[in-house]
Amino acid sequence: MTRVIHTGDTHIGYQQYNSPERRRDFLEAFRSVVEDAVADDVDAVIHAGDLFHDRRPSLVDLQGTVDILRTLSEAGIPFLAVVGNHESKRDAQWLDLFADLGLATRLGAEPVVVDDVAVYGLDFVPRSRREDLEYEFDPVPAEADHATLVSHGLFEPFAHADWDTDTVLAESTVDFDAVLLGDNHKPDTAEVRDTWITYCGSTERASASEREDRGYNLVDFDDAVAISRRGLTDTREFVFVDVDLAEGEGVDRVQERVRQHDLADAVVIVTVEGEGRPITPAAVEELAIDRGALVARVNDRRELPDEDEDVSVSFADPDAAVRERVRELGLSDAALEIDETVRTDDLADANVRERVERRVRDLLEDDASALEPAPDREPADDDVTTVADELETADADSSGVGADGETEPTAADGDDEEATDEDGTVANATDGSGEGDARTDDDADADADTASLGDFA
Repeated sequence: MTRVIHTGDTHIGYQQYNSPERRRDFLEAFRSVVEDAVADDVDAVIHAGDLFHDRRPSLVDLQGTVDILRTLSEAGIPFLAVVGNHESKRDAQWLDLFADLGLATRLGAEPVVVDDVAVYGLDFVPRSRREDLEYEFDPVPAEADHATLVSHGLFEPFAHADWDTDTVLAESTVDFDAVLLGDNHKPDTAEVRDTWITYCGSTERASASEREDRGYNLVDFDDAVAISRRGLTDTREFVFVDVDLAEGEGVDRVQERVRQHDLADAVVIVTVEGEGRPITPAAVEELAIDRGALVARVNDRRELPDEDEDVSVSFADPDAAVRERVRELGLSDAALEIDETVRTDDLADANVRERVERRVRDLLEDDASALEPAPDREPADDDVTTVADELETADADSSGVGADGETEPTAADGDDEEATDEDGTVANATDGSGEGDARTDDDADADADTASLGDFA
């Protein structure tokens, strides 16, 4: 019998709720899976994608992941994985780096044989490119009695599906006994064309909608395929407080319900419904924090205020507020350029850091004092120009209207950079976790009429 751990959606590096502790939780959950693998002496750990939360993990997250993978390697347990949509890059993947270090194997059309099981992989493929995808896999080796496919995406017949599992199995050149999936954070299993299709779920709660306990799958390949579920017992506790306010009840009732729970070091999610009075979320969250919660969030699902209640809303000018604050800072003219680079809508977020670093380097080479503060200015001083004054001029220039109210011509900036992110992200789609997933649309890069598995490797 061959036994493997099927895990995925570990989302290492996710600083949920802007909490450093939550960021560590995601790494430690992955560590728990690996420690279980070593303790059980399984034949392999198979990861179904989204090892990292995004394609640019921090050095600390990379170091922690390498340390965990070394634990597996030292135990002689192979780590086999595919690339998910969160971590996918246009160039070489982080998984390739781990493979070069001898710590992982990236699965693909060529099988990796674990005892008597041939394991194949299919990285996440954007929906727009799936029609051209040909499911061509190398033949199952003679020494293998079983074949399994590992992939990442939202497959039928599960919730939020956009990938036809029946088509995948019908057009594949290999008859698979099981398909081990990632992307949907809710664990589930079904049977399609006499093949077991299973999601392992995420190892940490990536959203408040994920109330079920976190864990992973154990898959046994013997005369038949057997899939079982094992929970992770040491993940961060989430306390869900659901309050249905009756008419006349308010924040006091919500706080009373919160006090009924042990909140020490927990993430507390309070959901409010019903006909009761409006509440102030901050008062409830403050109470939970005072009682030891790590994080507290209040979700008021009611439509408040009532439709017949007049509500007056006014908005301040954000640009004026920025100019006022910058005037108080007294920044240099060089700092103005940096500020404009960071705030401009014409430059993709992925390119901001490189542009700023290059400009700062050039400024300091020309003038070592370029970034020194501007002279102090009083409101009546006309002979001192501050960054805020320059911002007002820049705003007028960008609108094409001069100081005299005349429309001015605009010129193309010769130093424009591509406005799309380096990963080609163009839209957000929702995965089974309820979280927004950045999806990648590579249509513009497709040079051939048809695509094979190798095109996405």
